Amino acid sequence: MSEKKRILVVDDEPDFASIVKENLEKEGFVVEVAYDGVDGIAKVKQNPPDAIVLDVMMPEKDGYAMCAELKADNKYADIPIVLLTAVADHVGSTRYSHADGMSTEADDYLPKPASAEEITNSIKGLLGL
Repeated sequence: MSEKKRILVVDDEPDFASIVKENLEKEGFVVEVAYDGVDGIAKVKQNPPDAIVLDVMMPEKDGYAMCAELKADNKYADIPIVLLTAVADHVGSTRYSHADGMSTEADDYLPKPASAEEITNSIKGLLGL
């Protein structure tokens, strides 16, 4: 990569966000982290990333709402979003469903636990790298 691509990781689990960040940085990306959708939206508006890795179940503003808000705004609609969720494991105990994730405007959808390699490959594919 000649110019380093910026990735925003939005996940309320600090340990998981840290692992994703470290693995993307090993691949040459510059990575910023937000721990909820409100902070994620603020960081996108402050300095739009080249791609976003976005968890679904978060406090304040969940991943579905953040994805919908960004895709509805022409300034940010072209930013690729990889939606990560453990929803498949929790369908019976939450208001979320696997179908909800598949019907968002996210550019890719990976169930948790997604491996660092799966996430990296998704980002690279979406960025044409």
